[in-house]
Amino acid sequence: MKRQRGFTLVEIMVAVVIAAVLAIMAFEAMQNALKSRDRIRTNAARLQSVQFTMRSLVQDLSQLYPRPVREPLGPGYQPAVAGGTELVFTRSGWSNPVGLERSTLQRVRYSLVDGKLFREYWMALDAQIYPPPVSRQLLDDVVNFKVRYMDAGRTWQDSWPPAAQSGGTRTQRELGLRPIAVEVTLELKDFGVLTRLIEVTG
Repeated sequence: MKRQRGFTLVEIMVAVVIAAVLAIMAFEAMQNALKSRDRIRTNAARLQSVQFTMRSLVQDLSQLYPRPVREPLGPGYQPAVAGGTELVFTRSGWSNPVGLERSTLQRVRYSLVDGKLFREYWMALDAQIYPPPVSRQLLDDVVNFKVRYMDAGRTWQDSWPPAAQSGGTRTQRELGLRPIAVEVTLELKDFGVLTRLIEVTG
């Protein structure tokens, strides 16, 4: 009768070590896969935010409307388009799917605050102290937000509107002037410099 031979202690220890090594390799592979998935999701969300911001700028700026708005206080008017450290303008085409009693014109502002780009709009066209504008953060990690304006003579201006022709208070016509094109430059920490040239309709 043959004597059955079992595993020796050395063989069992070798098997345990091999199993442990395989388990560690499988765990690390799973961790790397999860990290890669999270990075892909983060990058995809960032790209989507950048694309949405550019699309928003194109839709807004291509529909600039020559409508100055009243100052919140006093009889004065703000230009239809005003751009320096921030960009404020009147745009047409504000959709109204539920039929609210409001204009299809909209007053919009883009501003860079502490590395974050915001888009704001007012519920009423003419400026009011209350209610405050509705604000939405579009992007973070923004290094610079710059806008240039092409006038009717195809000359680029760093700010808008151009200097008053009368040398003093702007006329109603000058307040309603629009550029024929707008160049928007966004400098982002991760994407670098992005530039878009937008033609103004009409």
